[in-house]
Amino acid sequence: MPGMGPANADRCVSALAAGGYDLQTLAGFRPPAAALESWDGLVGLLRGLAAPEARWPGQVEQVRRWYQPLLEALYDAPGVRAADLDMLERVSAQFASRERFLTELTLDPPQATGDLAGPPLKDEDYLVLSTIHSAKGQEWDAVHVLNVADGNFPSEFAGGREDLIEEERRLLYVAMTRARRELHLIEPQRYYVTQQSRRGDAHVYGARSRFLTPAVLGRLERIGWGEPQAAGTGAVADAPRVDVGSQLRAMW
Repeated sequence: MPGMGPANADRCVSALAAGGYDLQTLAGFRPPAAALESWDGLVGLLRGLAAPEARWPGQVEQVRRWYQPLLEALYDAPGVRAADLDMLERVSAQFASRERFLTELTLDPPQATGDLAGPPLKDEDYLVLSTIHSAKGQEWDAVHVLNVADGNFPSEFAGGREDLIEEERRLLYVAMTRARRELHLIEPQRYYVTQQSRRGDAHVYGARSRFLTPAVLGRLERIGWGEPQAAGTGAVADAPRVDVGSQLRAMW
């Protein structure tokens, strides 16, 4: 309430404690002049909530209705905070008593309250997804170009026309020159056939982009997934043998 800073709030709580926490004590407390307009409503609200015959359902709604005018006067954008209170009111209906509601709220409070979306918060390490056209004029420390395979670079829709093929070559050049320090050209090994069973393995092998000529590949470090070990290392021979059949039979 207006005028009720920490000092006046502490004075109020001390008076309430001195009166044995009888809410009737609040009626005799003298609040700051700025809080007089709201004070009687607060005292009446608290006494009503504490009455033995007061039913728990609807109590949070009563508190929200009393606080709504103060909320609108205190904050420039009260709508978001009011939505938080609406949510709290709906959550309270899930509990059979005020004691249960306050206990659960204390043990498992929300991590944060709602707010309007502001400027994006970016960590030092984050990923930017971009089309090649949108990337023109930009640079990043590391760039990963996906699907550098024929059908994508160049696009299958450019096939058969030399002018379109050259435009596709320029697009790949744009993508590759966005990198300051690291450039990763990702060539899929296989493409899985659609509309097959969930555990299906029907696939076709991908074709490396025609733009990755031997001269270009000579400038790149080629890394494969699951590269086979060099012959003579003895890794396979030294691996422990597993009797799969006996393990399966032991399950039944």
